[in-house]
Amino acid sequence: MFHGIARYICINSVRLHTSRQTDLHILSTEIYRKSRILCSSFSGKMEVTESPAGGGDQAAAGDQPPKTAAQLKKEAKKQAKLDKFKQKQEKQAKMQGNQNTEKKKEKKEKKVKEVISYEFDTPQGDKKNISCVMPDSYSPKYVEAAWYSWWEKMQFFKPEYGHGPLKEEIARGKNVFMICIPPPNVTGSLHLGHALTSSVQDALVRWHRMKGEITLWNPGCDHAGIATQVVVEKKLFREKQLTRHDLGRDKFVDEVWKWKNEKGDRIYDQLKAMGSSYDWDRTCFTMDDKLSRAVKESFVRLHEEGVIYRSNRLVNWSCRLNSAISDIEVNKHELTGRTLLPVPGYDDKIEFGVLVSFAYKVHDSDEEIVVATTRVETMLGDTAVAVHPNDERYKHLHGKSVVHPFRNETMPIICDDYVDMEFGTGAVKITPAHDHNDYDIGKRHDLVFLTMIDDNGNITDVGGQFAGMKRFSARKSVLEALKEKGLYRDTKDNPMVVPICSRSKDIVEPLIKPQWYVDCNDMAKKAVEAVENGDLKIIPDIHIKTWNSWLKNIRDWCISRQLWWGHRIPAYFVTVDDPNVPTGDDIDGNYWVSGRDENEARKKAAAKFNVTEDKISLRQDEDVLDTWYSSALFPFSIFGWPDTTDDLEVFYPGTLLETGHDILFFWVARMVMFGQKLCGKLPFREVYLHAMVRDAHGRKMSKSLGNVIDPLDVIHGISLEGLHQLLHDSNLDVKEIQKAKDGQKADYPEGIPECGTDALRFALCAYTSQGRDINLDVLRVQGYRHFCNKLWNVTKFALMSLGEDYKPSSQIQLTGDESLVDKWMLSRLSFAVSACETGFPEYDFPLITSSIYNLWLYEMCDVYVEYMKPILQGSNESAKVSVRNILYTCLDTGLKLLSPFMPFVTEELWQRLPRRSGDEPPSICVSNYPEIKNFGFRNEQLEQDFEFVQNVIKQIRVIRAEYQLTKQKPEVYLRCSTTSVSEMLQPYNFVIQTLGSVSTIHHIPADGGDIPSGCAISTVSDKCEVHLLLKGMIDVSKEINKLKQKQERLAGQQKKLQNAMSIDDYDNKVPENIRQNNSEKLSQTENEIQKITEAISMLKAAE
Repeated sequence: MFHGIARYICINSVRLHTSRQTDLHILSTEIYRKSRILCSSFSGKMEVTESPAGGGDQAAAGDQPPKTAAQLKKEAKKQAKLDKFKQKQEKQAKMQGNQNTEKKKEKKEKKVKEVISYEFDTPQGDKKNISCVMPDSYSPKYVEAAWYSWWEKMQFFKPEYGHGPLKEEIARGKNVFMICIPPPNVTGSLHLGHALTSSVQDALVRWHRMKGEITLWNPGCDHAGIATQVVVEKKLFREKQLTRHDLGRDKFVDEVWKWKNEKGDRIYDQLKAMGSSYDWDRTCFTMDDKLSRAVKESFVRLHEEGVIYRSNRLVNWSCRLNSAISDIEVNKHELTGRTLLPVPGYDDKIEFGVLVSFAYKVHDSDEEIVVATTRVETMLGDTAVAVHPNDERYKHLHGKSVVHPFRNETMPIICDDYVDMEFGTGAVKITPAHDHNDYDIGKRHDLVFLTMIDDNGNITDVGGQFAGMKRFSARKSVLEALKEKGLYRDTKDNPMVVPICSRSKDIVEPLIKPQWYVDCNDMAKKAVEAVENGDLKIIPDIHIKTWNSWLKNIRDWCISRQLWWGHRIPAYFVTVDDPNVPTGDDIDGNYWVSGRDENEARKKAAAKFNVTEDKISLRQDEDVLDTWYSSALFPFSIFGWPDTTDDLEVFYPGTLLETGHDILFFWVARMVMFGQKLCGKLPFREVYLHAMVRDAHGRKMSKSLGNVIDPLDVIHGISLEGLHQLLHDSNLDVKEIQKAKDGQKADYPEGIPECGTDALRFALCAYTSQGRDINLDVLRVQGYRHFCNKLWNVTKFALMSLGEDYKPSSQIQLTGDESLVDKWMLSRLSFAVSACETGFPEYDFPLITSSIYNLWLYEMCDVYVEYMKPILQGSNESAKVSVRNILYTCLDTGLKLLSPFMPFVTEELWQRLPRRSGDEPPSICVSNYPEIKNFGFRNEQLEQDFEFVQNVIKQIRVIRAEYQLTKQKPEVYLRCSTTSVSEMLQPYNFVIQTLGSVSTIHHIPADGGDIPSGCAISTVSDKCEVHLLLKGMIDVSKEINKLKQKQERLAGQQKKLQNAMSIDDYDNKVPENIRQNNSEKLSQTENEIQKITEAISMLKAAE
C-alpha cells in the first residue's frame, strides 16, 4: 500500500515542481519528511486477534461421554460421503480454476493494444485525410503516415516557396539561411550520429523557414571511395567469383555505378523517415558531373600554382586494400602490454605490445650497441643506429659503424637530438622507409632508404633469406635468427598503439610511395586568422584551442588513393620523343602536367618541354583523389562552381556548418581552407559542433558491445530477438556475437519499444548540450513518446471543449474578463516564446526543449487544463469565453513552438485546429514561428505569486497523499504571517480548491483566529502554514499507533548513535568523514522524532 501512496506523492510533487527550479529545495525537504513518516506508518504489520471460540469448543468436547460402536459406524459412513463430496468439489474447483486461468489469459491478451494505422487510401503526395475522428491514443504509425510526401509535393522545403525572385528578395533585405548536409557515405545506413545531425539541423532549418527566411538545406551523398569499392568487390566475388582485376577498371567502375543506382538511395529514404526537410531537387552526389568538374578545376588550378605537388614520402598503407589511407581511416588501438591480435591473412593471432631488445656489433670492435623495437622484423630495413650527441656512454663511438647481421653491411652510428637518452639503452635503430620519426631522421642525415616490405605486406629482396615471407611470419623468423646469432637480449611488455585500418582491419604499414600532396601551410594560417578575427565562429569555443593547435602544426595532405572508384587524378606523366629531353622519373614532379582534359594536358606538356604536340605521349595517373578532397569542395561545388551560377551567388557563402566535432579537421578545416583559397570567401560564418552519441553507460557505440542502434529500430521498435538477428546479419566476428548479444540483453531485455520519429528527434535535441558526449538512454526516448500521447490527449480535450462552432479571433485579443490564472498561463506562454527566440540563435537546445516541454506538460496540462474543467462545466459564460480563447492560443502557439522538433505530430494536431483567418499557410511547417513581440503578456510578479500558490497546492497534496485522502475533500486553513500574503492568496481560492481537491479554504489572520483541532500541518514557507482538517476523515488511533511504532524504532537508532559517539577518544579514533556522517544521522533522527511527536499531538487533538 505504501508503494502506491509514495508513487502518488512522487508523481504529484514532481509534476508540480519540475517547472520551477526554485521550488526544489523547499519541496524536496518536505517530501522527504512526509515520506519518512509515511514509510514508517505503512511498514508495521497489521495484527489480527483470533476468536477464542475454537478453544471453548475443544474444552466442551472434553466433557462428552464416549461414543458407542453404532454411533462410530454411522459417523464413518457420514464421513465417507463428506469425503466423496469434497473430492467432487475439488474437481469442480480445479476445472473452474482452469477456465478462470484461460479467461485471464484471454483477458491479458486483450490488453495488448492494437497498433493504430492510417487506413485511408491517400495517393502519394495528396494531403492526409483528417476528416475522421481522432484515434483514442497517439500512434506514431498513424501520425507519421502521408505527411512527408505532401510536404514534398507542395514544395515547402524549397527556398523559393513563399518568395519572389530570390535575388530581388535579398536586395530588399530578406535573410538567407543556407546549410548543407555533411554528406554521408553512399554505402552507409542511418546510425544515431546521423540521426543527431539530422535532428539538430532540421530543427534549425525549420525554425528559420518558419521565420520567413529564404531557407535551403542542401542534401547530398559522398562516393566513399574505399568503402564503396570494398562493398562492390565483396559483392562481385560473392556472386560471380570475380575480382576487379578480372573485369578491368572500366567495367568495374560500371559495376560500382550499377550498385550505386540500385542501393545508393537507401540513406535518403531513411533521412525522409526522420522528417528531414531537405530540398531534394538539389540533391548532389560527389561523383556527379557537376561536382566532378569542380574537382578537376580545383586540382588543375592548385597544381598550376604549386599548392598541389608530387613527392615520394611515407604514407599510411593498407596492404589489404593496396592503397594509402587517410588518418581518419586509421584506428589507434591502445595496448597496455603483450596482446595477441587477429590480422587478416594469418591463421594465428599476432603478438603485439612487447619490446624486443637485440644487439648490433660495432664494426672492427668487440663492443655492441643494444637497441629495442616493437617491430623486430623492420630491422631488415635498418640503415643506421642513432644516439644522443651528449650521451657520454656512446661518445667514443661517434663516427663509427655497426654491422647488419643479415645484409653483411655496415651502418653508421649517427648523433641526433631526437634520441631520448633516458629511454631504454639510449640507442635507437633507424628504419627510414618504415617509420615516420625515422623518416625525418633519415632525411636529416641523408641515410639510405631501404623498402623491406612491399605493397602486399611481404618481405622484399632487401630481406635476404627472409624475402617473400609475410611480414608477421618474418617477425618470428627474424627473432629466431637473432637468437641463433647470439644477438637476442630480451623481450618485455610494452604499452603501445597499434594502427589498424578501419576498412580492412589490417595493420597499417608505413611505406614510401610517390603521391600527390597539398601544401596546407598558407591556407591553414588564413583559417586560424579567420577564427581569431571573428570572421568564423566556432561553437562551442572549447574547440578553438584544438582547431588552432592542429592548423598551426599541420602537415601537407596526401590526396592520392590507389583505388579505381573515385575522381581519377587529372595529372599526366609526360614522355617526350626528343633526344634533347632526358627520360623522366615517375617520382619527379617536373614530368607531370595537369589538365581539365588530355588535350589541355598535351598542350601544357608541349609548351613546357618546348616541343610540338606530336612529340608528347601522356599517361594519366591511375590513382584517385582522397574522398575528403571532393568533400572539401562541397559547399560551393554543389552550386556549380567554377561557373558563377545564380545559386552560387545566392547561397554561397552559407550560413552555418553543423556537424560532429570528430571531423573538425578532416572536413571542416579543409572546407574553410579550400573555400578561402578557391572562392576568396569563407564557406560559412558559423560552425556548430554537436556532441558525440554514446550509450546510456557512456560507452562508445561498438558493434562488439551490441550497443549500436539503428534509429529506425527506435522509431518502429524491435524485439530482443530482432536485435540478435541483426548481429547475425552483420559482418561481426562470430566470436564477438555472443558478447554483443549479452550487451543487448542487459540494455534491452524486452527489446526497444516503438517510440516514433518525433520522440527520437526531440530526445536527441534535448540531450544536445554544448559538450562532447551524449549518453543516450532509449527509455528516455520512450518518455518523449508518452509526451506525444499527452499532446494528443490535451488536443482531443481542447477540440471537444472548444466545440465545432468555435471561431478564434483573427489575432490574439483579451476580453478583459481574464482571471489571474488565465493571465498566468499567457505569461508562461510568453516565457516559452522568449526562451525559443533566445535559444535558437545560441544553439541552446536544452533551454528550448525544456521550455516547450514544461509549457505543455507542467503548465498547460497539469495546471491550466485542470483549472478550466470546472469552469467549462459551470455557468459563467464570460469565463468560458476567456479560457477557450486562451486554450486555443496556447495550443496554436505551443504546436508552432514544437514543430521544428516534432514535425509529424504537430502537423497532425495543428491541421485539426480551427484557423484564425482564411489566408493562413496550408501547413504548420510554413506558418509563422511565434515571436516575443506578439506575446507581451509576461508578468514576472504574477508568476512569482502563482509559484507561491503552487507551493500551497503541493503541501495540500502531500498531506492528502500521506493520509490517503483519495476521494474526500477536506477543509483547508491557511495561516499567513502577513496580511499581504493572505490577500495575495485569496483571489486564488478557486484554483487551490480545484487543484488541491479541497472543499473550503479559510484564511486565518496572522494576529488571531482559531484553527480547529485535528488538523495536519505543513509549512509552505516562513510566511504561510497549511492546516488540513482530518477530523472525521481518518482512523486516528490507527495512525497514532503507526507513528508510535516508528518513534520507538527511531529512538533505538538515536540511542545506538549516541552510544557510538560517546566512546572514549571518539574524535581521534574515528575518521572525520564517519564522524560527520554520524552527526548528520543523529540530527536527522532527532528531527524526525520531533516531527513525529508533533504529529502525534496533532492527531490526539483530533480524537
